[in-house]
Amino acid sequence: MPDAQFDKNVLRSMSKAERRDYLREQARLKREAEQKRRRRNRLVIQLSIVVGSIVVLALIGWAVFASVTATTAMPNNMASYGLLLQGQNGKAAPVLTPAAPSSGGPVVTDQSQYPEPVHITTYVDYQCPYCNQFETTNQDYIAGLVAAGEATLEVHPIAILDNSSLGSKYSTRSANAAACVASIAPQSFLDVNKALFANQPQEGTSGLTDEQLVSIVQGAGVSDPTVASCITDHSYAGFVAKATNQALSGPLPNSSVARLTGTPTVIVNGQQYNGSLSDASAFASFVETIAASASTGSGSGQTSSPTPAAAG
Repeated sequence: MPDAQFDKNVLRSMSKAERRDYLREQARLKREAEQKRRRRNRLVIQLSIVVGSIVVLALIGWAVFASVTATTAMPNNMASYGLLLQGQNGKAAPVLTPAAPSSGGPVVTDQSQYPEPVHITTYVDYQCPYCNQFETTNQDYIAGLVAAGEATLEVHPIAILDNSSLGSKYSTRSANAAACVASIAPQSFLDVNKALFANQPQEGTSGLTDEQLVSIVQGAGVSDPTVASCITDHSYAGFVAKATNQALSGPLPNSSVARLTGTPTVIVNGQQYNGSLSDASAFASFVETIAASASTGSGSGQTSSPTPAAAG
């Protein structure tokens, strides 16, 4: 269309050819203006997308950071990434500690600060059937040693069998339950540890639900509702992952073991037990030999007759 300011009388005075040329020129100018407008709009849209993407990425980054921060809450009484127990008044009692820092590694237990001659450390996965064999066979014996002041026990719940629970991550969830108890009701830890193995689901199943884990923990004597919410909220799932990665990366503190290669991993005064998991006398002999060596100051003892290490 012609310019609105153009004198219509002038347009009428033009010849047919001049009007045609004039209108063509006006159409060309209009097309160019429209093209410029579209280019300008595209540029604005592109800039908006770039800026929006930066904002989204920033928000995602913050969300990831917040998520990691939230999921790496650290339980009390597990500064070493395990719960340490020693004898007090004829009972196996937890050694209370602050939580480990959320960044960095564990605070390694200084075993020299404890008078007991034997220091037992276990790394267990609550879905591992070999761990169940060892625990069922030896847990009362070990608890008796601790209660009598003859040994300390440090239990490290880890999760290496999440792929064996049909996506439910039972290993992580059960280790989280143990960490909740260690943090909130540590005096009940050994009872809960025993109950978790007594109710162990088979590998290759979805395992127990969070509600069933709560029921097991309550059945073991823990009535604190904050423990139940800790379990169902998976409050220490990030801690479990951190502790598991630490063990798999190694080295395992207070031992010559380079890294965790399977569960259960049982260490007595720095030496890994490689004997039968279901023979109580074999493990007792191993412990007694090391205890005798410790009492005479002749080292940390000898290993029992070796068998292939049991991996979970």
